[in-house]
Amino acid sequence: MQHRYLGNSGLKVSEIIYGNWLTHASQVADEQALSTVRAALEGGVTTFDTADAYANQAAETVLGNALKGQRREGLEILTKVYWPVAAKGPNDTGLSRKHIMESINGSLERLQTDYVDLYQAHRFDFETPLEETMQAFGDLVRMGKVLYVGVSEWNAQQIREGQRLAKELGFKVISNQPQYSMLWRVIEEQVVPTSEELGLSQIVWSPMAQGVLTGKYLPGQPAPAGSRAADPDLSGIIEKFMSETTLTRVQGLKPLADELGITMAQFAIAWVLQNKNVAAAIVGATKPEQITSNLAASGVVIPQEIMAKVDEVLGDVIERDPAKTKSPEARLC
Repeated sequence: MQHRYLGNSGLKVSEIIYGNWLTHASQVADEQALSTVRAALEGGVTTFDTADAYANQAAETVLGNALKGQRREGLEILTKVYWPVAAKGPNDTGLSRKHIMESINGSLERLQTDYVDLYQAHRFDFETPLEETMQAFGDLVRMGKVLYVGVSEWNAQQIREGQRLAKELGFKVISNQPQYSMLWRVIEEQVVPTSEELGLSQIVWSPMAQGVLTGKYLPGQPAPAGSRAADPDLSGIIEKFMSETTLTRVQGLKPLADELGITMAQFAIAWVLQNKNVAAAIVGATKPEQITSNLAASGVVIPQEIMAKVDEVLGDVIERDPAKTKSPEARLC
């Protein structure tokens, strides 16, 4: 497992991060979740990403239990704040000072730690003054409850203004967590250049495009039983990648993965890691062998000619519109 610096900071993270968005306290039983975390640790993963909103706080509890007994200094634990949680009352959401301060205390308790290495604004909050949000984050850094600050799915303008305020308050934002994959490249035109200028790295989620880039979804055939696309509660998040044209083009990537001697999933993960502004890719798993296989993407170097062939194969099914990096106008509570 290779490690990379996160933004313009001294913090190193494993280039493959274990995340538990749709798995812990949701798709898999707790014991199975513990097994996948153990497999990640055995594979060299030191960085773990979660959020208070995952399974309405329960995912943080599962991760805290799974990491219990590990040397804390040898781990990087990442969590987030923004989405409605708990009773989902009027102050149980957003990036107000009240919600941030109460949320970090809950996250620390559930994760069984005195601090988190990276605390991330899960979306941009249009309803709270940005000065209030950044002041709260700065205070958490000074309290020692948060070592570093990041954001998630902020656009280039929001990142620029957030970083300006952070520096005025004596800290800095070091990362952004966007969706990014061979199929979803909306950060490339604006977010990545702005981040490079301001000293942020990307920690990308869904590098396999919700599993579509594994090649398991075949054109003209129903989604495999037990898959995300076959689950009515989850199919909405994968729908944008499920057109017959997209699925057909994705099958055209298999010869490229075969040429490299790696699986389609490993190819998808390795592809995002070729972007020099990407520090790490978040990967989830429902079973230990899945995470073990995916970790083999670490250190893979894809030749430029194959990178170019990816663009040729996928063509116009690649989404590049920078306007699709966006946060909800309202907090949805």
